[in-house]
Amino acid sequence: MGVGTGMGAARTFLLWTFLRAMSHRGYVLASSLYFVVVARLSAGELILLGTVVAATMLVSDIPAGAWSDTVSRRWSLVAGHGLLAAGMVMTGFVTAFPWIVVTQVLWGLGWALSAGADVAWLTDELTGPDRAAGRPAGDPARRPAGDPAGRPAGDPAGPDGIARVLAAAARWELAGGAAGMVVFGVLGWAAGLWVAIVVSGAGVALAGLYVAARFTERGFTPVTHRRRAASLSTLRRGLALARRDREIRLVLAATMIVNGATMITWIFPRQLVALGFPAGDPTLWYTGLGILASLAGVVALRAVEGRIGGAGVVRRAYVLACLAGVLGLLVLAWAPVALLGGLGMLLVTGICDPLTRVASVVWVNRRTTSDVRATVQSFLSQAETGGEIVGGLALAALAQSAGPVTALLAAGLLIACAGAVIGPRASRRPSTPDGLG
Repeated sequence: MGVGTGMGAARTFLLWTFLRAMSHRGYVLASSLYFVVVARLSAGELILLGTVVAATMLVSDIPAGAWSDTVSRRWSLVAGHGLLAAGMVMTGFVTAFPWIVVTQVLWGLGWALSAGADVAWLTDELTGPDRAAGRPAGDPARRPAGDPAGRPAGDPAGPDGIARVLAAAARWELAGGAAGMVVFGVLGWAAGLWVAIVVSGAGVALAGLYVAARFTERGFTPVTHRRRAASLSTLRRGLALARRDREIRLVLAATMIVNGATMITWIFPRQLVALGFPAGDPTLWYTGLGILASLAGVVALRAVEGRIGGAGVVRRAYVLACLAGVLGLLVLAWAPVALLGGLGMLLVTGICDPLTRVASVVWVNRRTTSDVRATVQSFLSQAETGGEIVGGLALAALAQSAGPVTALLAAGLLIACAGAVIGPRASRRPSTPDGLG
C-alpha cells in the first residue's frame, strides 16, 4: 500500500530517512573502527578508500540521475539499497585491502542510484501539478489568486514547505544516525564489529523493501518508449539548466571544495587515538562521540529549519557551517589532549557537514524543474564526489608525506575557500523570487 501526496508523503519520507540513516550510520561507525582496529589500514589507505567510493560515484552519478528522471525514482532507490546492502554485508567478511575496495565500489554504486532520486521523489509527490508546466516546485505563476503564500498553513507543498521538509529530513537523518550508533555500537562491542557491519547491511536491505512497498510515484510520469533517447534528452536539459543558472554553478563549485576537504574525516579516528583515546577497544567512546555530533547537528538544523525558505538564510547557514568546520579542524590539528580533539570533530561532523549538505540540496532543488530534478541533483552529487577524488588524493599524499596535522590544516583552508565562494559572490545579486539571496 502506498501513500498519497502532502503530509502522508512527507511522513513516509521522514520515516524512511530515519530507518536508512539508522543502519547506514551504524555501518559507518562499525566499519570506520573495523578498518583501523581489525584491517589495520594506514592513514593513506583510509583516505584512498574514500577516494575509491568517490570515483565510483563520479562515473555513475549522472547516468543514474537521468535514469531516475526517465524511468523511475522509486525503483532507482530500491536498486540503490540493494547494492548498498551487498557492499555493507560483504565488508564484514573481508580484511584484505583489495577486497575492501570491492565492497566500497558496491557501496558507491548504491549511493549513485540513490543520489537525487530521493529529493526528486519527495518534491514531485508534494507538487505533482507543477510538473506538467516544467516550472520549479511552487512557482509563483501557479499559485492560487489571492493567496500570497500559495499554500495553506502547514501544507508541506510549495518551495518553503519543501525546504522545511528537506531540513527536517536532515534532522531525522541525524536522529536515526544517533540511534544507529547506539544500537550498532553496543552490538559491535558485545558481538564484534563484523557482526554489527553485517546486521547494518541487512537493515539497509529492509529499508529498500520499505521503499518498494510504501513509495508511490503519483507526481512522476515515466517514459515508456525510447528510454535511451529520452535519458539523453533529459541529461542535455539538465546540463543546460546548470550552465545558465549562476547560483547553481556557485553551489556546485562550493560543494566540490568542501567535500574535498571533508575527506579528512577518514583519519579522525586515527588522530583521536593518537591524542590519547583508547586504542585497544575504542568502540564505546567513538560511539559516544558520534552521538554527540549527531545531537549537535540536530540542534543546528532545528535552528535553521523554520527559516530555511527566507531570503539569504541558506547562504548564511552555509557560510556559518564553513566557519565551524575551519574552527573544528584547527582545534583537532593543534589539540594537546583528546578531549579538545573530540570537540573539533564535533564541529566538523556535527555542524559543518550536515548544514552544508542540506543547504546545498535545498538551494539547488528550488532552482530546478521537475523534469530534470534528479539529474541536476546528481550534478550536486557528482560535485561532491569530484571534490572527494581530488581532495582525497591530495590529502592522502599530504598525510603520508607531511603528517596528519598538515593535512588537517590544509583541509581547513579548503573549507574556508568554500565559504568564500558562497558568501560574497552569492550576495551580489538581490534575492530571487524563491527567496534565495
